[in-house]
Amino acid sequence: NWRMGFAGDTFNTLWALHALSENRPATYVSAFGDDPFSQDQIGFFAENGIGVGSSPVISGARPGLYAITLTGAERSFTYWRGDAAARQLASDPAALSKNLENQALVYFSGITLAILDDAARKTLLEAVARARAAGALIAFDPNYRPRLWRNRESAQAAIVEALGVTDIALPTFPDEQMLFGDATPLATAERLRQWVGEVVVKNGEQPALITDGGTLHDVPAIHVAAPVDTTGAGDSFNGGYLAARLAGHGPREAASRAHRVAAAVVQVRGALAPFETLRAAFEN
Repeated sequence: NWRMGFAGDTFNTLWALHALSENRPATYVSAFGDDPFSQDQIGFFAENGIGVGSSPVISGARPGLYAITLTGAERSFTYWRGDAAARQLASDPAALSKNLENQALVYFSGITLAILDDAARKTLLEAVARARAAGALIAFDPNYRPRLWRNRESAQAAIVEALGVTDIALPTFPDEQMLFGDATPLATAERLRQWVGEVVVKNGEQPALITDGGTLHDVPAIHVAAPVDTTGAGDSFNGGYLAARLAGHGPREAASRAHRVAAAVVQVRGALAPFETLRAAFEN
C-alpha cells in the first residue's frame, strides 16, 4: 500500500512554477546519487521538462527519504535524510555558480539552508548573491523546520542572512511565530520588510498579508470544505505566486491566483497536482 514519488518543498514549488510558466526552462539545482532511485528521480524530472543543470552526481550517494502519514487531510512527516546527496549541493562551487547563471528567478528555502553545513551554506548564499547582482530575481521561503537545525539561534542567523539577498520573501506565519516569536502576521511582515521589498505572509486558510507598493494588504484565501491532502499547499502557493509575478501580474493578483492553485492542490493526493489541474486553477 506504499506509493513512492519524488517531491520536497523546493521541488513542489518548481513543479507548480514550471506548470504555470510553460515557455520558461526549469532547472532543479541539487546533488544526486548514482543509485537506481537517483536515476529514476532525474528521469522523472526530465519526463516533465525539468533539468538538473550541472548538479553533481556523487558516487555512492543516494536521495533522502521521507514518509507522509495522513490523519484525515492533515499530514505529518518522518524523515531519513541525514546522508542525502542533496546535502552536497554546494560541494562544487563552480558548478553551483554555473547553475545560477542567466536565470530569471532563483528560488530556495530554509530547508535548503538547514541541510547544509556552515561552509556550504556560505557558498550557496554567495552564489545566490552573484546571481542577484547579475539580474536574477531571488525568492526565498524561510520554511523553518526545528528538527533540521542545531538550535533556534543558528536558524535565526542563517535565515536573516538569506533575507539579505532576497527580493521576494514567502514566509508562513506559524513558522515565523515559532522561530522569531512574532505575535501577528503584521509583525512578521514588518520585521521582514527591514531586508526585503516584497513580502507575502502565508497563514493557511487565513488571508495572506502582502506588500504592494509599500503598503500592506490582506488577500483572502479560499476555503476548501473537504480537503484530501494538505501536503504541498504552501509550496504550490509559492509556485503560483512566482509564476504570476513573472507573467507581469501585481502582488495582489498574484496572491489571488496562488490561493486558487493551493486550493486545487489540497483536493488531490500528494504534493504534485497534475499540470492541467494547476493551470485551470491559475487561469480560473
